[in-house]
Amino acid sequence: MLVFEIVMVAMGAVRANLLRSVLTTLGIVIGIAAVITMVALGEGAQQQIQAEINRMGTSVLTISPGQQRSFGVSRGDTELSIDDALALRVETGGLLTVSPEQQTYMQISYLRWNSRSRVVGVWPEYFNIYDHELLHGRFFTQSEVQGRRRVAVLGYSASEDLGETPPEILLGETIQIRGIGFEVVGILAEKGGSGFLRPDENIFIPQSTAQYRVMGSRDRLNTIYAATETPEELDLAYAEIDRIMRREHRLRAGEDADFNIRNNADMLETFNETRQTFTMLLAGIAGISLLVGGIGIMNIMLVSVTERTREIGVRKALGATKRAIMTQFLVEALFLCVLGGLLGVAAGYAAAEAMSRFAEWETAVSPQAVAAAIGFSAAVGLFFGMWPARRAAALDPIDALRYE
Repeated sequence: MLVFEIVMVAMGAVRANLLRSVLTTLGIVIGIAAVITMVALGEGAQQQIQAEINRMGTSVLTISPGQQRSFGVSRGDTELSIDDALALRVETGGLLTVSPEQQTYMQISYLRWNSRSRVVGVWPEYFNIYDHELLHGRFFTQSEVQGRRRVAVLGYSASEDLGETPPEILLGETIQIRGIGFEVVGILAEKGGSGFLRPDENIFIPQSTAQYRVMGSRDRLNTIYAATETPEELDLAYAEIDRIMRREHRLRAGEDADFNIRNNADMLETFNETRQTFTMLLAGIAGISLLVGGIGIMNIMLVSVTERTREIGVRKALGATKRAIMTQFLVEALFLCVLGGLLGVAAGYAAAEAMSRFAEWETAVSPQAVAAAIGFSAAVGLFFGMWPARRAAALDPIDALRYE
Protein backbone atom coordinates (compact mmCIF):
# COMPACT_ATOMS: atom_id res chain seq x y z
CA MET A 1 0.00 0.00 0.00
CA LEU A 2 1.29 3.45 -0.87
CA VAL A 3 2.17 5.86 1.91
CA PHE A 4 -0.46 8.31 0.66
CA GLU A 5 -3.15 5.63 0.89
CA ILE A 6 -2.03 4.70 4.40
CA VAL A 7 -2.27 8.34 5.50
CA MET A 8 -5.72 8.76 3.94
CA VAL A 9 -7.03 5.60 5.65
CA ALA A 10 -5.63 6.84 8.99
CA MET A 11 -7.26 10.27 8.53
CA GLY A 12 -10.53 8.61 7.68
CA ALA A 13 -10.40 6.62 10.93
CA VAL A 14 -9.79 9.82 12.91
CA ARG A 15 -12.69 11.62 11.17
CA ALA A 16 -15.00 8.69 11.85
CA ASN A 17 -14.60 9.32 15.61
CA LEU A 18 -14.03 13.06 15.52
CA LEU A 19 -15.40 13.98 18.96
CA ARG A 20 -13.53 11.15 20.65
CA SER A 21 -10.34 12.15 18.84
CA VAL A 22 -10.64 15.81 19.92
CA LEU A 23 -11.33 14.90 23.54
CA THR A 24 -8.38 12.52 23.48
CA THR A 25 -6.01 15.33 22.51
CA LEU A 26 -7.07 17.64 25.38
CA GLY A 27 -4.22 16.49 27.61
CA ILE A 28 -1.72 17.36 24.89
CA VAL A 29 -3.45 20.70 24.22
CA ILE A 30 -3.41 21.74 27.89
CA GLY A 31 0.22 20.73 28.42
CA ILE A 32 1.53 22.48 25.31
CA ALA A 33 -0.60 25.60 25.93
CA ALA A 34 0.77 25.87 29.48
CA VAL A 35 4.36 25.59 28.27
CA ILE A 36 3.91 28.14 25.46
CA THR A 37 2.16 30.64 27.73
CA MET A 38 4.64 30.53 30.57
CA VAL A 39 7.67 30.46 28.29
CA ALA A 40 6.21 33.55 26.57
CA LEU A 41 5.89 35.27 29.93
CA GLY A 42 9.44 34.31 30.86
CA GLU A 43 10.85 35.49 27.52
CA GLY A 44 8.95 38.76 27.74
CA ALA A 45 10.16 39.41 31.27
CA GLN A 46 13.74 38.57 30.28
CA GLN A 47 13.62 40.98 27.34
CA GLN A 48 12.18 43.69 29.57
CA ILE A 49 14.83 43.20 32.24
CA GLN A 50 17.55 43.07 29.59
CA ALA A 51 16.32 46.35 28.09
CA GLU A 52 16.27 47.99 31.52
CA ILE A 53 19.79 46.81 32.29
CA ASN A 54 21.00 48.08 28.92
CA ARG A 55 19.46 51.45 29.72
CA MET A 56 21.12 51.42 33.14
CA GLY A 57 24.48 50.48 31.66
CA THR A 58 26.37 47.21 31.55
CA SER A 59 29.48 48.53 33.31
CA VAL A 60 27.87 49.88 36.49
CA LEU A 61 28.62 48.54 39.95
CA THR A 62 26.22 49.20 42.82
CA ILE A 63 27.55 49.34 46.39
CA SER A 64 24.88 48.97 49.06
CA PRO A 65 24.90 48.46 52.85
CA GLY A 66 25.30 44.89 54.05
CA GLN A 67 24.72 43.16 57.34
CA GLN A 68 26.91 43.87 60.32
CA ARG A 69 27.56 40.74 62.34
CA SER A 70 29.07 40.03 65.71
CA PHE A 71 29.79 36.43 66.76
CA GLY A 72 27.54 35.27 63.94
CA VAL A 73 24.62 37.44 65.05
CA SER A 74 23.28 40.20 62.79
CA ARG A 75 23.39 43.68 64.32
CA GLY A 76 21.42 45.27 61.50
CA ASP A 77 22.38 47.10 58.35
CA THR A 78 25.66 48.96 58.24
CA GLU A 79 25.95 52.43 56.77
CA LEU A 80 27.60 53.92 53.72
CA SER A 81 28.89 57.45 54.16
CA ILE A 82 29.95 60.26 51.88
CA ASP A 83 33.55 59.52 52.94
CA ASP A 84 33.23 56.11 51.27
CA ALA A 85 32.18 57.73 48.00
CA LEU A 86 34.96 60.32 48.19
CA ALA A 87 37.55 57.61 48.81
CA LEU A 88 36.33 55.64 45.81
CA ARG A 89 36.46 58.70 43.56
CA VAL A 90 39.91 59.85 44.68
CA GLU A 91 41.81 56.58 45.15
CA THR A 92 40.93 54.60 42.04
CA GLY A 93 43.07 56.71 39.70
CA GLY A 94 40.28 57.60 37.31
CA LEU A 95 39.16 53.99 36.93
CA LEU A 96 35.71 54.74 38.33
CA THR A 97 33.05 57.35 37.79
CA VAL A 98 31.38 57.60 41.19
CA SER A 99 28.17 59.06 42.53
CA PRO A 100 26.51 58.56 45.94
CA GLU A 101 22.76 58.45 46.25
CA GLN A 102 20.46 59.59 49.02
CA GLN A 103 16.79 59.19 48.30
CA THR A 104 13.45 59.39 50.01
CA TYR A 105 9.86 60.28 49.19
CA MET A 106 8.88 63.86 50.00
CA GLN A 107 6.07 66.34 49.55
CA ILE A 108 6.52 68.37 46.35
CA SER A 109 4.44 71.44 45.53
CA TYR A 110 4.18 73.89 42.66
CA LEU A 111 1.63 76.71 42.81
CA ARG A 112 -1.57 74.97 43.97
CA TRP A 113 -0.52 71.41 43.04
CA ASN A 114 1.01 68.89 45.41
CA SER A 115 2.47 65.43 45.01
CA ARG A 116 4.59 62.92 46.86
CA SER A 117 7.61 62.13 44.72
CA ARG A 118 10.97 60.41 45.03
CA VAL A 119 13.72 62.96 45.69
CA VAL A 120 17.22 61.71 44.86
CA GLY A 121 20.41 63.43 45.98
CA VAL A 122 23.32 62.64 43.64
CA TRP A 123 26.53 64.06 42.19
CA PRO A 124 26.60 65.32 38.58
CA GLU A 125 28.47 62.14 37.60
CA TYR A 126 25.24 60.19 38.16
CA PHE A 127 23.77 61.48 34.91
CA ASN A 128 26.82 60.27 33.01
CA ILE A 129 26.81 56.88 34.71
CA TYR A 130 23.27 56.18 33.57
CA ASP A 131 23.58 58.03 30.28
CA HIS A 132 20.78 60.50 30.96
CA GLU A 133 20.06 63.10 28.30
CA LEU A 134 18.52 66.53 28.67
CA LEU A 135 15.23 67.55 27.12
CA HIS A 136 15.47 71.13 28.41
CA GLY A 137 17.96 73.12 30.45
CA ARG A 138 21.13 71.73 32.02
CA PHE A 139 22.47 69.42 34.71
CA PHE A 140 23.60 70.87 38.02
CA THR A 141 27.36 71.24 38.45
CA GLN A 142 30.00 70.17 40.95
CA SER A 143 30.26 73.75 42.22
CA GLU A 144 26.54 73.69 42.96
CA VAL A 145 27.08 70.47 44.91
CA GLN A 146 29.88 72.08 46.91
CA GLY A 147 27.77 75.20 47.48
CA ARG A 148 24.71 73.18 48.53
CA ARG A 149 22.65 75.07 45.99
CA ARG A 150 18.89 74.58 45.83
CA VAL A 151 18.59 73.44 42.23
CA ALA A 152 16.69 70.50 40.79
CA VAL A 153 16.61 68.39 37.63
CA LEU A 154 13.24 66.78 36.96
CA GLY A 155 12.62 63.38 35.41
CA TYR A 156 10.66 63.36 32.17
CA SER A 157 7.29 62.58 33.76
CA ALA A 158 7.80 64.26 37.16
CA SER A 159 5.82 67.29 35.98
CA GLU A 160 2.71 65.13 35.49
CA ASP A 161 2.20 65.10 39.26
CA LEU A 162 2.35 68.88 39.36
CA GLY A 163 -0.86 69.65 37.54
CA GLU A 164 0.43 68.03 34.34
CA THR A 165 2.38 71.20 33.74
CA PRO A 166 4.35 71.05 30.46
CA PRO A 167 8.04 70.40 31.29
CA GLU A 168 9.30 73.41 29.35
CA ILE A 169 7.11 75.70 31.48
CA LEU A 170 8.65 74.36 34.70
CA LEU A 171 12.16 75.19 33.50
CA GLY A 172 13.41 78.14 35.56
CA GLU A 173 10.42 77.97 37.92
CA THR A 174 10.61 77.31 41.66
CA ILE A 175 9.13 74.16 43.16
CA GLN A 176 8.84 73.42 46.86
CA ILE A 177 10.52 70.31 48.27
CA ARG A 178 9.49 69.85 51.87
CA GLY A 179 8.63 73.52 51.92
CA ILE A 180 12.05 74.61 50.60
CA GLY A 181 12.25 76.40 47.26
CA PHE A 182 14.29 74.77 44.47
CA GLU A 183 14.95 76.23 41.03
CA VAL A 184 14.29 73.80 38.17
CA VAL A 185 17.41 73.97 35.99
CA GLY A 186 16.86 70.93 33.78
CA ILE A 187 14.32 68.41 32.47
CA LEU A 188 15.57 64.94 31.54
CA ALA A 189 14.65 63.18 28.31
CA GLU A 190 12.46 60.12 28.64
CA LYS A 191 14.43 57.13 29.91
CA GLY A 192 11.72 54.55 30.43
CA GLY A 193 11.59 51.83 33.02
CA SER A 194 9.26 49.62 35.01
CA GLY A 195 9.00 47.91 38.35
CA PHE A 196 11.46 49.47 40.77
CA LEU A 197 13.27 51.40 38.03
CA ARG A 198 11.38 54.62 37.33
CA PRO A 199 13.93 57.40 36.76
CA ASP A 200 11.42 59.43 34.76
CA GLU A 201 9.42 60.07 37.94
CA ASN A 202 12.37 61.18 40.10
CA ILE A 203 13.47 64.66 41.13
CA PHE A 204 17.27 64.97 41.30
CA ILE A 205 19.03 67.48 43.54
CA PRO A 206 22.69 67.90 44.63
CA GLN A 207 23.67 65.31 47.22
CA SER A 208 25.05 67.88 49.66
CA THR A 209 21.81 69.86 49.43
CA ALA A 210 19.83 66.72 50.12
CA GLN A 211 22.05 65.90 53.08
CA TYR A 212 22.19 69.29 54.80
CA ARG A 213 19.05 71.13 53.68
CA VAL A 214 16.42 68.46 53.07
CA MET A 215 17.21 65.24 54.95
CA GLY A 216 18.35 66.67 58.26
CA SER A 217 22.16 66.40 57.98
CA ARG A 218 21.88 62.63 57.59
CA ASP A 219 25.20 61.28 56.33
CA ARG A 220 23.87 57.82 55.57
CA LEU A 221 23.81 56.95 51.85
CA ASN A 222 21.35 54.54 50.32
CA THR A 223 23.70 53.50 47.52
CA ILE A 224 26.98 54.33 45.82
CA TYR A 225 27.19 53.89 42.05
CA ALA A 226 30.51 53.30 40.31
CA ALA A 227 30.96 52.90 36.56
CA THR A 228 33.91 51.94 34.39
CA GLU A 229 34.54 52.91 30.79
CA THR A 230 34.17 49.33 29.54
CA PRO A 231 32.67 46.10 30.95
CA GLU A 232 36.14 44.49 30.70
CA GLU A 233 37.31 46.71 33.60
CA LEU A 234 34.62 45.50 35.99
CA ASP A 235 36.73 42.77 37.60
CA LEU A 236 39.54 45.22 38.38
CA ALA A 237 37.02 47.78 39.60
CA TYR A 238 35.38 45.19 41.85
CA ALA A 239 38.72 44.38 43.48
CA GLU A 240 39.55 48.08 43.97
CA ILE A 241 36.17 48.83 45.51
CA ASP A 242 36.48 45.88 47.87
CA ARG A 243 39.95 46.98 48.97
CA ILE A 244 38.99 50.61 49.57
CA MET A 245 35.70 49.85 51.30
CA ARG A 246 37.34 47.33 53.63
CA ARG A 247 39.91 49.92 54.60
CA GLU A 248 37.28 52.63 55.12
CA HIS A 249 35.18 50.29 57.27
CA ARG A 250 38.22 48.98 59.15
CA LEU A 251 37.63 45.35 58.27
CA ARG A 252 40.40 42.85 58.93
CA ALA A 253 41.60 40.36 56.33
CA GLY A 254 39.23 37.40 56.10
CA GLU A 255 36.44 39.23 57.90
CA ASP A 256 33.03 39.22 56.22
CA ALA A 257 32.29 42.39 54.27
CA ASP A 258 29.59 44.66 55.70
CA PHE A 259 28.70 45.95 52.24
CA ASN A 260 27.45 44.44 49.00
CA ILE A 261 28.83 44.97 45.49
CA ARG A 262 26.79 43.87 42.51
CA ASN A 263 26.62 44.69 38.84
CA ASN A 264 23.71 44.74 36.45
CA ALA A 265 24.89 41.58 34.71
CA ASP A 266 24.60 39.75 38.06
CA MET A 267 21.03 40.97 38.37
CA LEU A 268 20.23 39.58 34.92
CA GLU A 269 21.96 36.28 35.72
CA THR A 270 20.00 35.94 38.98
CA PHE A 271 16.77 36.63 37.13
CA ASN A 272 17.63 34.09 34.45
CA GLU A 273 18.39 31.43 37.07
CA THR A 274 15.05 32.09 38.73
CA ARG A 275 13.29 31.98 35.37
CA GLN A 276 15.00 28.71 34.44
CA THR A 277 13.96 27.14 37.75
CA PHE A 278 10.39 28.26 37.18
CA THR A 279 10.49 26.97 33.60
CA MET A 280 11.74 23.57 34.79
CA LEU A 281 8.94 23.41 37.34
CA LEU A 282 6.42 24.27 34.67
CA ALA A 283 7.97 21.76 32.29
CA GLY A 284 7.48 19.07 34.92
CA ILE A 285 3.82 19.98 35.34
CA ALA A 286 3.32 20.13 31.58
CA GLY A 287 5.16 16.82 31.22
CA ILE A 288 2.64 15.18 33.54
CA SER A 289 -0.17 16.61 31.43
CA LEU A 290 1.49 15.31 28.27
CA LEU A 291 2.03 11.92 29.90
CA VAL A 292 -1.66 11.72 30.80
CA GLY A 293 -2.55 12.81 27.26
CA GLY A 294 -0.22 10.21 25.79
CA ILE A 295 -1.74 7.46 27.93
CA GLY A 296 -5.19 8.59 26.81
CA ILE A 297 -4.13 8.37 23.18
CA MET A 298 -2.66 4.91 23.71
CA ASN A 299 -5.89 3.81 25.38
CA ILE A 300 -8.02 5.11 22.50
CA MET A 301 -5.73 3.47 19.95
CA LEU A 302 -6.03 0.13 21.77
CA VAL A 303 -9.81 0.50 21.73
CA SER A 304 -9.59 1.36 18.03
CA VAL A 305 -7.57 -1.80 17.36
CA THR A 306 -10.22 -3.89 19.14
CA GLU A 307 -13.07 -2.19 17.29
CA ARG A 308 -11.39 -2.63 13.91
CA THR A 309 -10.15 -6.18 14.33
CA ARG A 310 -12.26 -7.50 11.45
CA GLU A 311 -11.11 -4.58 9.25
CA ILE A 312 -7.49 -5.45 10.01
CA GLY A 313 -8.21 -9.11 9.18
CA VAL A 314 -9.76 -8.18 5.83
CA ARG A 315 -6.86 -5.93 4.89
CA LYS A 316 -4.33 -8.60 5.81
CA ALA A 317 -6.28 -11.18 3.77
CA LEU A 318 -6.09 -8.79 0.82
CA GLY A 319 -2.33 -8.54 1.14
CA ALA A 320 -1.64 -5.71 3.58
CA THR A 321 1.72 -6.21 5.31
CA LYS A 322 2.49 -5.89 9.00
CA ARG A 323 4.49 -2.80 8.18
CA ALA A 324 1.51 -1.16 6.44
CA ILE A 325 -0.83 -1.92 9.37
CA MET A 326 1.71 -0.62 11.90
CA THR A 327 2.31 2.52 9.85
CA GLN A 328 -1.42 3.25 9.66
CA PHE A 329 -1.91 3.14 13.43
CA LEU A 330 1.30 5.08 14.09
CA VAL A 331 0.11 7.78 11.66
CA GLU A 332 -3.22 7.98 13.53
CA ALA A 333 -1.50 8.39 16.91
CA LEU A 334 1.01 10.84 15.46
CA PHE A 335 -1.75 12.90 13.85
CA LEU A 336 -3.70 13.12 17.12
CA CYS A 337 -0.65 14.26 19.08
CA VAL A 338 0.56 16.75 16.49
CA LEU A 339 -2.98 18.12 16.19
CA GLY A 340 -3.03 18.52 19.97
CA GLY A 341 0.36 20.21 19.81
CA LEU A 342 -0.80 22.68 17.15
CA LEU A 343 -3.98 23.44 19.07
CA GLY A 344 -1.92 23.88 22.23
CA VAL A 345 0.46 26.29 20.49
CA ALA A 346 -2.52 28.30 19.22
CA ALA A 347 -4.13 28.35 22.67
CA GLY A 348 -0.83 29.31 24.33
CA TYR A 349 -0.24 32.09 21.80
CA ALA A 350 -3.77 33.41 22.33
CA ALA A 351 -3.30 33.34 26.12
CA ALA A 352 0.02 35.19 25.84
CA GLU A 353 -1.56 37.83 23.59
CA ALA A 354 -4.48 38.24 26.01
CA MET A 355 -2.09 38.74 28.94
CA SER A 356 -0.12 41.27 26.95
CA ARG A 357 -3.19 43.20 25.82
CA PHE A 358 -5.42 43.11 28.90
CA ALA A 359 -2.99 42.64 31.81
CA GLU A 360 -0.20 44.65 30.09
CA TRP A 361 2.38 41.94 30.80
CA GLU A 362 5.36 41.64 28.51
CA THR A 363 5.19 38.40 26.51
CA ALA A 364 7.25 36.98 23.65
CA VAL A 365 6.44 33.67 21.95
CA SER A 366 9.72 32.00 21.08
CA PRO A 367 9.91 30.12 17.72
CA GLN A 368 12.23 27.63 19.43
CA ALA A 369 9.58 26.93 22.07
CA VAL A 370 6.94 26.39 19.37
CA ALA A 371 9.20 24.01 17.44
CA ALA A 372 10.12 22.12 20.63
CA ALA A 373 6.45 21.83 21.63
CA ILE A 374 5.40 20.38 18.27
CA GLY A 375 8.42 18.06 18.20
CA PHE A 376 7.72 16.83 21.72
CA SER A 377 4.05 16.20 20.95
CA ALA A 378 5.11 14.18 17.88
CA ALA A 379 7.50 12.17 20.06
CA VAL A 380 4.66 11.45 22.50
CA GLY A 381 2.52 10.22 19.59
CA LEU A 382 5.23 7.89 18.35
CA PHE A 383 6.02 6.54 21.81
CA PHE A 384 2.46 5.88 22.95
CA GLY A 385 1.27 4.78 19.51
CA MET A 386 3.90 2.09 19.13
CA TRP A 387 2.27 -0.54 21.34
CA PRO A 388 -1.22 -0.31 19.74
CA ALA A 389 0.38 -0.31 16.28
CA ARG A 390 2.48 -3.40 17.07
CA ARG A 391 -0.58 -5.12 18.53
CA ALA A 392 -2.61 -4.39 15.39
CA ALA A 393 0.21 -5.59 13.13
CA ALA A 394 0.59 -8.83 15.12
CA LEU A 395 -3.07 -9.90 14.74
CA ASP A 396 -3.57 -13.23 12.98
CA PRO A 397 -5.75 -12.61 9.89
CA ILE A 398 -7.82 -15.78 10.42
CA ASP A 399 -8.56 -14.96 14.05
CA ALA A 400 -9.27 -11.35 13.10
CA LEU A 401 -11.83 -12.40 10.45
CA ARG A 402 -13.58 -14.62 13.03
CA TYR A 403 -13.74 -11.74 15.58
CA GLU A 404 -17.28 -10.60 16.45
